[in-house]
Amino acid sequence: MSTAQAAELPIVRVLPLLGPPHLDRVFDYLVTEEESDAAQPGVRVRIRFAGRLVDAIVLERATTSSHQGKLRFIERVISAEVVAPERLRLLIDALANRYAGTRPDLYRAAIPARHAKAEETDTTTSWDELGEAQEPDLSAWSAYEYGESFVDAVLRGKLARAAWQVAPGDDWAEAIAALAVKVALGGGGALIVVPDQRDVDRCEQALRTHAAAKQVTTLTASQGPQARYSRYLSVLHGQGRVVVGTRSAAFAPVVDLKLIVVMHDGDDSLVDPRAPYFHAREVATTRSAIERASLIIGGVSRTAEAQLLVETGWMHALVAPRSTLRTRAPLIRAAGDSDFELERDPRARQARLPSVAFQAASAALEYGAPVLFQVPRAGYIQALACGVCREPSRCRWCNGPLGLPSGSEAAAPTCRWCGRMDAQHVCPACGSRAVRAVVLGTERTAEELGRAFPKQRVLTSWGEKVRDTVPNAPALVVATPNAEPRVDGGSYGAAILLDTWALVQRPDLRAVEDAFTKWLGAAALVAPQHAGGEVVVVADPALPVVQHLIRWDAPGFAARELAQRRDAGFPPAVHMALVDAPSAALDDFFTHVDLPESAELLGPVDLPPGVHLPGEWDVAKLGPAQRMLVRAPLAGRDQLGKALRAGNVSRAARKQDSPLRIQVNPVDVG
Repeated sequence: MSTAQAAELPIVRVLPLLGPPHLDRVFDYLVTEEESDAAQPGVRVRIRFAGRLVDAIVLERATTSSHQGKLRFIERVISAEVVAPERLRLLIDALANRYAGTRPDLYRAAIPARHAKAEETDTTTSWDELGEAQEPDLSAWSAYEYGESFVDAVLRGKLARAAWQVAPGDDWAEAIAALAVKVALGGGGALIVVPDQRDVDRCEQALRTHAAAKQVTTLTASQGPQARYSRYLSVLHGQGRVVVGTRSAAFAPVVDLKLIVVMHDGDDSLVDPRAPYFHAREVATTRSAIERASLIIGGVSRTAEAQLLVETGWMHALVAPRSTLRTRAPLIRAAGDSDFELERDPRARQARLPSVAFQAASAALEYGAPVLFQVPRAGYIQALACGVCREPSRCRWCNGPLGLPSGSEAAAPTCRWCGRMDAQHVCPACGSRAVRAVVLGTERTAEELGRAFPKQRVLTSWGEKVRDTVPNAPALVVATPNAEPRVDGGSYGAAILLDTWALVQRPDLRAVEDAFTKWLGAAALVAPQHAGGEVVVVADPALPVVQHLIRWDAPGFAARELAQRRDAGFPPAVHMALVDAPSAALDDFFTHVDLPESAELLGPVDLPPGVHLPGEWDVAKLGPAQRMLVRAPLAGRDQLGKALRAGNVSRAARKQDSPLRIQVNPVDVG
């Protein structure tokens, strides 16, 4: 190979795909005349860096360099494919500042690993030639206030953004599929991001009713390296015009992107578990701003983050009128789960159901519909608590948690640590001898329901045993949240939401929001009130979250939740960053970081139970892992992230190599 440098723009400015924060910067290399045409911005190249060969992304070509020493040539162009087009590079630059992350980490999340054989796949055939798409029916959007004008704006290429509350009875996948295919028929690109494979399958099935199978491109973590890279290239070349995928699909470089959809943005599956812990919703909102693409953030509920975007006017609400909601929604009632209520019906007590819930389930079964029972977690009894004040029941000898032995209904409370039985257990807080299961789980609940309804079939859906659908026939369906099967060709006659307090009382900033979303998701699977559909939430009717559920008022609940966050100074009303490190390293980091004047430090505190800091360090020298919370006002969107990113670079340059984790605006504040 010739070593003569290129006649034009011989300088190649590259970003090495390395981990250390202080190496997240541009380095200048030379390119030969022979590889000059291929070494364009956005391609992957191989360079020699600090004595070893590493991959890098070309960011720019230039005529001169500010480097005073002798420049090396790049080793070779890995592929002439421009895998990081300008729009993707701008997106990653913005997210790195927002999340205090490094660009190499984001490039690795956004671009699949190269697979040479995938580049031999035909990705030049146009989308129109891959099959014959059918003109979709967009009438579903007419049920929403301003729904038709929103769709018209999207199809005309105008910038439109909406927080969409899916009305009960609507198939969100079908509505999104119809709009996405219509956009594609007009020559634009559509990107749909959903939390998990189950939702991807549902969207893909809906899309294939309007378009050919080859006209739908899926991007998920379950695909092999060759399949994922070849599909990425098809999107890059404009062949993949309708894309649906999970979290990292939010980066898919769709050509002429006109519509982005993020469904169920409150689902924590949309948060990447690796640094810099980006949220697909944030990727989508940033892309919408950069690429001027219309955006839908949708779901049966609404997060506080989406509500903030609505209240600031950045996006508009897309909701059904109250008259439509009243027509389509099931009857929703709240019933307490006190011993007094259970005593009213012995059979209801046997099933751990208030009388009203037992009656609703019985009525649905009688007219031939399945009944859904939502329980907070899978498995069997986990622990016991006082039946009156709900104080956790502890062993009097070792203070371990009390439970009931599996499969033994009449057994006395038994310690899960030392194994001793305590038949005379008394609550130390209120003196009651009554005990109750903290969370009974799917298996135990299924057993109890089977005894209460001995003639009915009992089905479960949870964990690795999630069912997509159940027959439209009498049955008891016990499921955990987000694992509820849809009824094949119909709806549930009733839904009973059990152990609701276990969701609401979790020590989590988003506990109530998550509970509301899960309840509303289950209620959306139930037939409307005029068809006999009924939902019974076993909770105190006086709770505000229960009242919003009864009224099917997702916007009102989101507004209340956001107002409470403002009062408490929690995200998304403020920017919040969590910095975890050994105590000495934490002190060193904040000694050298230049935070915005408006930033407020809270801590340090110990890490929450169950949270661990990855890596190894000398605990005797650096101390245990601790957490510092940094709070800053919303003004100056990226100031906090930029400051923490600069502090991390400075720390790496000072060769401080103890573990440190930065999370900006995390889902779980702890």
